[in-house]
Amino acid sequence: MSHTPAESAESAAPAFRSEVTVELVKHAAGDSDVLWAARVSTAGEQSLEELQKDPERSKGLINYLMRDRHGSPFEHNSMTFFISAPIFVFREFMRHRVGWSYNEESGRYRQLEPVFYVPATDRKLVQQGRPGKYEFVQGTEEQHELATRTMEDSYRQAYAAYQEMLAAGVAREVARSVLPVGLFSSMYATCNARSLMHFLGLRTQHELAKVPSFPQREIEMVGEQMEAHWAKLMPLTYAAFNANGRVAP
Repeated sequence: MSHTPAESAESAAPAFRSEVTVELVKHAAGDSDVLWAARVSTAGEQSLEELQKDPERSKGLINYLMRDRHGSPFEHNSMTFFISAPIFVFREFMRHRVGWSYNEESGRYRQLEPVFYVPATDRKLVQQGRPGKYEFVQGTEEQHELATRTMEDSYRQAYAAYQEMLAAGVAREVARSVLPVGLFSSMYATCNARSLMHFLGLRTQHELAKVPSFPQREIEMVGEQMEAHWAKLMPLTYAAFNANGRVAP
């Protein structure tokens, strides 16, 4: 039996989740991409021979490029990720503009699904200190209960208003205005290794990082999953990134 948009809107019920997901859907990325790009400066067309050679034999060159911040050889590759995360994560994400391409699902052209973010019990809730010097510490059981309850209540109320407008024939692009940034969205994000390293340097905390970063935990969760995919594709480049303080070249 088919349903009209209004009938579908009336039947939807909110769901709540704490996890973000990252899927590597397409890539053309390997350590050899760094080598042929770098060696063209001295070898010209002979640099194409690097495509057939084991990049392990040239890991010293990769480390040199990373250490001395010769960045352009790290741009000749591509990775496309499919990411599912709350809208507030994507609004932070899209501050990264150089070397990135994005396409996100549209609330103008489809009815948005009622999936909303709530923090997991291990998500630190309390901020101490001042900007630039603050830290987050674990919240109490009561604080976690309060955050979960009030967020879920707010989400239910907002989505009910969205459904009511859709059922009355209000356009999706107008009705979506009542939905909060805790709503899950999905997007494709395409980058190269250099742009990803810059992202990771700012959006993850790591013991090897020369420059400390203080990312919001939810975007860090995305970054950690992207990093795990990239590390498998370009292990020598990844090792050099960590060995040189996790600073993008």
